[in-house]
Amino acid sequence: MDPFKILRYPYMTEKSVAVIEKENKIVFVVARKANKKQIKEAFEKVFEVKVDNVNTEITLKGEKKAFIKLKPEFKAGDVAVKLGIV
Repeated sequence: MDPFKILRYPYMTEKSVAVIEKENKIVFVVARKANKKQIKEAFEKVFEVKVDNVNTEITLKGEKKAFIKLKPEFKAGDVAVKLGIV
């Protein structure tokens, strides 16, 4: 599956920006049918980083959010700068 069909767009709120700085995580809205393994592989392929784990949740709007935690040697802030978030 194409990584750009899995990773839709970064989810940006005050809370998600705080998670970038405190927990080394990035929050993305992803395809509803994507599983955690597909999300991890797509994120690693697109941003050339290593992912520690992925947690997902379905919002009340029906969107699927993925909380993607990076390995300690990679910084979520660097990925956020590439995306133009921070």
